[in-house]
Amino acid sequence: MSGVNFLAKLLNGVGVEWMALESCATIERGRRVTKSELSPEKKYPVFSGGVTPMGFYDDFNQKKNTITIVKYGTAGFVNLIEADFWANDVCYCIKPGVALNNRYLFYYLKKNQYDIQSLATDAIPAHLPTEAVSTYKIPIPCPENTKRSLEIQAEIVRILDTFTKLTAELTAELTAELTARREQYNYYREQLLSFKEMGGDVEWKALGDIGEFIRGKRFTKADYVEEGIRVIHYGEIYTRYGVWADHAFSKVRDDMAGSLRYAEPGDVVMAGVGETVEDVCKAVAWLGTQSVAIHDDSYAFRHTMNPKYISYAMQTASFNSQKTKHVSSGKVKRILIEGIRKEVRIPVPYPDDHERSLAEQARIVAILDKFDTLTNSISDGLPREIELRQKQYEYYRDLLLGFPKPEEAVA
Repeated sequence: MSGVNFLAKLLNGVGVEWMALESCATIERGRRVTKSELSPEKKYPVFSGGVTPMGFYDDFNQKKNTITIVKYGTAGFVNLIEADFWANDVCYCIKPGVALNNRYLFYYLKKNQYDIQSLATDAIPAHLPTEAVSTYKIPIPCPENTKRSLEIQAEIVRILDTFTKLTAELTAELTAELTARREQYNYYREQLLSFKEMGGDVEWKALGDIGEFIRGKRFTKADYVEEGIRVIHYGEIYTRYGVWADHAFSKVRDDMAGSLRYAEPGDVVMAGVGETVEDVCKAVAWLGTQSVAIHDDSYAFRHTMNPKYISYAMQTASFNSQKTKHVSSGKVKRILIEGIRKEVRIPVPYPDDHERSLAEQARIVAILDKFDTLTNSISDGLPREIELRQKQYEYYRDLLLGFPKPEEAVA
């Protein structure tokens, strides 16, 4: 069903008038408060230019369910604040007249947010002129009969509210499912790698007694090319890689081959630097068939164990509590490699029987791989499912609010 036919059925023959926003709603500017006047202990949120409040104030100047449009910065951003709040002076506050449903107006403005944003100036910061807001055209169905007009608007709101609620519920359900699977995965990983029931059949060995750390060599983004030597940048380890990898996302120039340092197949590549303590020591087992160059803020850990087993062990609470003691303080977190090498330990099952140890490591890896695959499949599927529902919602919203403008109707 086309948008026009859908609306034709909904309108049932009544007309639509396009009215300037200022003629069917009141437009107010917020009032300035400074950050020094705000406090987390105060009651009312202060909205300026974003989705979340910039702080809290001891008074409000707008009642709940007021529509705002940002004037400066994120100019044109449309929001509906569902609590009493203080609107800062970078906001336009829109209050519909008696012939206009508040949520209908919000849905229409939100649908056309990109169009409204395009009306902002190119200045820094961007500025949405008052005239652009006040003259923005709003479709009013059946304008000669306010009661009928509000009924049509209310029906559109009812349908869109239903889709909004269903989308929110689905998102909450999928997020809860993902959280449950991650908690289950973390539980079994901790249980399997704690070896509480193995007694003397496991030894907690320092990483330096298991293998050696090889630091990478420097390369920069300016060295990146479409085709060349495969490389792993330390920042990619905690943003793009999982427990293991067999291909690299980035490449650098071939003429750098002699100046780089490489991780070999079976090595575990570990980030040496990060913005948070959690990022530091994030590890990925390199299972590619060829060597891969690594950045100088990362290390290749070379050993004779199962590489995925080590990578999983480096995710555990025990490992993280140990490594925290060997991370430098400061804005950029950096591992102190000698402490990591000498003091941080991981469990080695059956340490006196290498073949049996590898078999036990492989058994544990097989179990954790299943959880990792399940968790990642949900992680990958969640955004896709939400995106699909969002597109479905936008499709119906566009049908319900896609009133043909006068020039389109004539055409």
